[in-house]
Amino acid sequence: MRQIFDEELNQLNKDIISTGALCENAIKTSVQYLLSQDDDIQNEVKEIVEQINHKEREIENMCLRLLLQQQPVASDLRAISAALKMISDLERIGDNADDISEIVSMHNIKASEVENSVLLPMAKASMEMLSDSINSFVKRDGTLAQSVIDGDDTIDDYFDKIKVELTDNVSDGQLKIDAILDIFMVSKYFERISDHSVNIAQWVLYMITGNLEGNTN
Repeated sequence: MRQIFDEELNQLNKDIISTGALCENAIKTSVQYLLSQDDDIQNEVKEIVEQINHKEREIENMCLRLLLQQQPVASDLRAISAALKMISDLERIGDNADDISEIVSMHNIKASEVENSVLLPMAKASMEMLSDSINSFVKRDGTLAQSVIDGDDTIDDYFDKIKVELTDNVSDGQLKIDAILDIFMVSKYFERISDHSVNIAQWVLYMITGNLEGNTN
């Protein structure tokens, strides 16, 4: 019985990792869309997000089955509980990538406007946070998880810089209002992606230490 449980727990870990990879791909593809303005890429984002949603349902069902049909010890219970929380954040990251692609599809933002702002460095930093949070789960690395949590200040700094940039553009009229609003919303979604990555890292720490401190969601 324990062998079957361990096999299913191992599969749960693999499914979380593969869903994380899908989320990384969804964000990367939405950034490609932002830079290329190629509407075919939006369909790619939506296909990836649909895969994420499907994985979410599978993982939720697996977690509930493990909780109801098995008798997990404390460490296993933490792993399953953390997985349930993490898949929720991963699904929301997928939604955020889709939200970015929806904004890009309105074509108010030009690629040159993105390249000349701090939006791209912010996007890169958000993707790195997600990648590190998933790697911290793979390696059960509490130090890496903590670095993701600490890195949230960097994203906040980028967001503040973008607000200053956009305010300056309102003053000098370099950008249309629609473009300014859309860039702001895209940056907001990258901020949310980083927040979800922080949540994932916090649940990794809980899984390792059993300490819920800092977990608010």
